[in-house]
Amino acid sequence: MTYVLVPLLIILMGLTAFSLIRGIVAFLRTTKIDLESGEGQTATEMQLLQNKAMFARIKYQALAVVVVAILLAVTR
Repeated sequence: MTYVLVPLLIILMGLTAFSLIRGIVAFLRTTKIDLESGEGQTATEMQLLQNKAMFARIKYQALAVVVVAILLAVTR
């Protein structure tokens, strides 16, 4: 069982990092667009992308925590 959970954990950690990076890039683009246009009242496409990426990060991070909990339960 450990042989399945450890690679799954590594994949989930990679997806978490990927989602985090996508969210940060979207945040930086949103900030740049807001500064250039002077707008900030409505949600732009980049802000929606940032929000989606951050929710994906939270989801993958929670799944990774569940896998760690299962690993701890199995190894005890």
